[in-house]
Amino acid sequence: MLRFNFSGFPHGCCCCSTPKIPSFTSFQSEANIKSTMDRLTSAARLMIVSDLDQTMVDHHDPENLSLLRFNALWETNYRENSLLVFSTGRSPTLYMELRKEKPMLTPDITIMSVGTEITYGNFMLPDDGWEAFLNNKWDRKIVTEETRKFPELTLQSETEQRPYKVSFYIQKDKAQDIMITLSKRLEERGLDVKIIYSGGMALDILPQGAGKGQALAYLLKKLKSEGKLPNKILACGDSGNDAELFSIPDVYGVMVANAQEELLQWHAANAKDNPKIIHATERCAAGIIQAIGRFNLGPSTSPRDVTDMSDTKMENFVPAYEVVKFYLFFEKWRRGEIENSDLYLSKLKAVCRPSGTFVHPSGVEKSLEECVNTLEKCHGDKKGKQYRIWIDQVLPTQVIGSDSWLVSFKKWELCGEERQCCITTVLLSSKNVTVADGLIWTHVHQTWLQGAESASDSTTWFF
Repeated sequence: MLRFNFSGFPHGCCCCSTPKIPSFTSFQSEANIKSTMDRLTSAARLMIVSDLDQTMVDHHDPENLSLLRFNALWETNYRENSLLVFSTGRSPTLYMELRKEKPMLTPDITIMSVGTEITYGNFMLPDDGWEAFLNNKWDRKIVTEETRKFPELTLQSETEQRPYKVSFYIQKDKAQDIMITLSKRLEERGLDVKIIYSGGMALDILPQGAGKGQALAYLLKKLKSEGKLPNKILACGDSGNDAELFSIPDVYGVMVANAQEELLQWHAANAKDNPKIIHATERCAAGIIQAIGRFNLGPSTSPRDVTDMSDTKMENFVPAYEVVKFYLFFEKWRRGEIENSDLYLSKLKAVCRPSGTFVHPSGVEKSLEECVNTLEKCHGDKKGKQYRIWIDQVLPTQVIGSDSWLVSFKKWELCGEERQCCITTVLLSSKNVTVADGLIWTHVHQTWLQGAESASDSTTWFF
């Protein structure tokens, strides 16, 4: 590990020769790091299924600290052998807007539009089987005809009207009566629908077989048929449309501290004696981290919460940990949150092979030692600014027959309103070093993520 006290780095270096590996450019594509449920060859260690707005994402946290804490925890300890599922009421359009606004990880599976759409991986490939299932006793035209008869219902934006979802706004005091009457009318017209009220204002009409809970049940049945049923599952939510997630058998559940009244009322009426469902004392993503620890689902200390990394004891090399920790140091250095000390820089040089190279996404090649020297001049250059770094989809692969790992991931930087991202491949070596020493960085190769904003030249982007 990169051992250091409050983000310092360890002594020791390695001058071993580079093993013969495929060209780095062969690893630099979105497709090569895409994450789908087919990525795992066996059952997931943990499957987290989380709502987004006010659950994973805290809209009252301008620094996004709880989300960034979760990101570091997930990429360090879970990405390689677990599944991350986002389950949101948002349509694909609004989901993508949220991804542009917040430092979110890339999920393995996305459930959108209140459980009416399921997609997989980076390319969000739709599940055709789920769509076919939802067609039973559903006619969107009839739903539209009947809802027009209720002036109390106000249509949501066009982006939120989906093939298997019709969405409205309604005043809280009128919601219950409208739901009862509308349900009867649609049933009389031969439809079998589900009406969900959430957030104190949103009313969604879906096929009876749809919903976040049914979508999760469908996924679990699919995984079970492939012999990949997750060992443990944690559902996370804050509003009424998340209640179904907690009704799936053998699922752990967390209602975040800021959960809305409708979800708390559902819990009191249906699951108050279920020890597997808790009401966290922490908000949003911090509540999810709290639940991971409470249910003993795995490590629950985020690297962002560790100020003395030298206290972290590892029995084996963990490439994902090395990468996450390195970039946390990089962030703290530029934010001026750690001392500008030659000791830190000498330790950083010690974990970079003297002959190591860094290929900037613009194509400029530098030595790793030169990059460290350049970093010295950048201490505190982002102080007082909203500057954050997060790493997404860290996927390590040990090079067969060697003591090296190829680690691919997306490196994101946020500074104010500007976001930049590159796909990165790092070659790490364990030759002639111990676990306590940490892996040696021997090569870093980056390319700009297609469609993402990019720095104009090699002087504004480091590592």
